[in-house]
Amino acid sequence: MSKKLKSVPKFRSETEERRFRESHDSSDHVDWSKAERVRLPNLKPSTTAISLRLPVSLLDRIKVAANKRDVPYQSLIKTWLAEKTGNG
Repeated sequence: MSKKLKSVPKFRSETEERRFRESHDSSDHVDWSKAERVRLPNLKPSTTAISLRLPVSLLDRIKVAANKRDVPYQSLIKTWLAEKTGNG
């Protein structure tokens, strides 16, 4: 016998939906046994610009390291940060 699923309410905002989803079990609303894997090859991660103040000497060393690797220094900084935070 399958479980009766609850309907998902309509939300007035993304914030309202986020609060709902954080406080409710999705298995009350979705039959995960019928879920199928999908691939989203063109999905791009969200990004945001930040301002980062670095000592000039540190930035110069980063630029030299990036030049040796033939990559933009911003990309090298992102790679190093991802590696250090375990997201690389």
